[in-house]
Amino acid sequence: DALNNYNKQLHSDQKSLGQHIPLDTMRQISGIPRAFPDSDKNKAKDVIENWIYPSEQMFFNAMKRKDWNPREEDMRVIVPIHNAVNEKAWKEILEWEKLHENHCGGPKLVKFQGKAKNITPKARLFNLLGYKLPFDRHDWVVDRCGKQVTYVIDFYSGQPDPKLPHSVSFYLDVRPAFTLDGAIDRFRRWMSLFMERNNQSGEKCTYKSGFTHNSV
Repeated sequence: DALNNYNKQLHSDQKSLGQHIPLDTMRQISGIPRAFPDSDKNKAKDVIENWIYPSEQMFFNAMKRKDWNPREEDMRVIVPIHNAVNEKAWKEILEWEKLHENHCGGPKLVKFQGKAKNITPKARLFNLLGYKLPFDRHDWVVDRCGKQVTYVIDFYSGQPDPKLPHSVSFYLDVRPAFTLDGAIDRFRRWMSLFMERNNQSGEKCTYKSGFTHNSV
C-alpha cells in the first residue's frame, strides 16, 4: 500500500512459525519527518509524511530473522522503548541542525542504517579509557534543504536510577559524521557550549563577589 512504498522498515506482520502469543499489528507514526525522493514528491500527498515505526509483530519477526531469539511477551516493552530512543535521537539531531538556517520546512530523515559491528573511533577511544562499548550504532542521513548530511549515533546503556530500579536508561552520543563540514559543526558546537559555560561561571562569580562585598 502507499505506506509501505515509503517505509524502509518493511517487515511482514504475519504470525511467525512457532509463535504462541498474538502480537499487535498496529503501527505508530513517529515524530520524524521523512524526505521523499524527487521522483516521488507528487505521490507524497497520498501518504503520511513522517516515518512509521514497526508494529510489535513486525519487530518480533525482524528479531527472529536475525536469530535474536525474541520472546513475544517482551514486545510490549521493547517496541515503546525502541520508539522513544529514536525520538530522542531525532531531538538531538535537531539541536545540531540549529547551527544551520533552514528555509525548507526543516531537516528530514532520508534513511538510516544499523552498524552495530562497526565501532566508531570515538567509542573505541572511550573503551580504552574504561568505558563500555555502545550496544548499537546507527548512521542517519538527513536532508538539509537538498543537501544530505550524515549523523553518527552511538547507543549506550545508561546508569540505573536507584529510585526506579526497574526502569531502563539509555545514553545517546549523537554527532555529525567526521567529514569537513561535520568537523566544523563539532567545533562550532563545542565553542558554543564552552562560551555558555564560561558565561554561567562568570555569573556565579559575580554573584558570589557581590554577596561577599555586601556582607562586609
